[in-house]
Amino acid sequence: MKKIVAFFLAVMMTASVTACGSGSTTSSTAPAASAAESQETSAGKSDFKITMVTDTGGVNDQSFNQSSWEGLQKVSQDTGATVKYTESKQESDYTTNLDKAADDGSNLIWGIGFAMADAVANAAKQNPDISYAIVDNSYGDKTPANVTGVMFRAQEPSFLVGYIAAKTTKTGKVGFVGGMTSAIIDQFEYGYKAGVAYAAKELKKNITVDAQYAESFSDAAKGKAIATSMFNNGCDVVFHAAGGAGTGVIEAAKEANKFAIGVDRDQAYLAPKNVLTSALKLVNKAVELVSKEAINGQKIGGKTYTYGLTEDAVGIPEEHSLMGDDTYNAAIALESKIKDKTITPPATKDDYNKFVAALK
Repeated sequence: MKKIVAFFLAVMMTASVTACGSGSTTSSTAPAASAAESQETSAGKSDFKITMVTDTGGVNDQSFNQSSWEGLQKVSQDTGATVKYTESKQESDYTTNLDKAADDGSNLIWGIGFAMADAVANAAKQNPDISYAIVDNSYGDKTPANVTGVMFRAQEPSFLVGYIAAKTTKTGKVGFVGGMTSAIIDQFEYGYKAGVAYAAKELKKNITVDAQYAESFSDAAKGKAIATSMFNNGCDVVFHAAGGAGTGVIEAAKEANKFAIGVDRDQAYLAPKNVLTSALKLVNKAVELVSKEAINGQKIGGKTYTYGLTEDAVGIPEEHSLMGDDTYNAAIALESKIKDKTITPPATKDDYNKFVAALK
């Protein structure tokens, strides 16, 4: 598991470093000036065209949008497919951007984020000959034949970082900052809280979790304000699942000289002395795998792919200098318990309450 996660992280970091150095429009960090504008790249020759429509956090959110774009860049490098992204500045841009992607002749269109669920479903209905895929949403048994859902058991890495937070805190108070309330963000919140509770029992300590929401995946200032308040009120570790708003949480940790926990990607590069660890969700790898299946002519529509620890698609980074070997090794040991279902991290409030009751 550790080697595989390390490999994927190396691919992600290489893509980012190369892009930043080139300054070209293929860059994973290249800015898109408006919701209607896009960046495009292709390698070699291929007739297959993939367009990615971002959520409101934008392609430079240091989180799932950026990771998704890196996955598509890898697809282009490996297959020669043409890949591009279009940024959504607000929710009203979703439909417009999806329509534009269809008009541009895309074979596969990605919607990044659960907030795009309705827009993707409507676009797929209007364009039955185009394949669509969406990150962080499942339509269940109502999944259209030309739509693919991609889900992650985000509660699993969240449990691990919650355990690490509890083992690290000196004050007995830790925090959680979510973007917007949803079933997806519930996985992060309740998985994290369960990890804290599990470690608290192990340590025989009372450790509390302050959970608040920025009501945005792009407002870094709001994320920073919430985290600053948490640090001022005694929290010394704060985990965010807030996309671009979460960069504000990390900035607040730097200013307070406290710890933040990143999400989706290894976010230690944003604050090497203050990002304790990250709850990895390798969206880039999932986007890459599903896209390549589509390019190879495999049927991807009408179903949902779900990834977790068992599939080596989530986890924590190997780098652990800020927490030390003992805490890191203890967290890694929990991975095996999650994989063999000795521990089942909760993804909902009800399951969390049952989990905590069982600990007593």
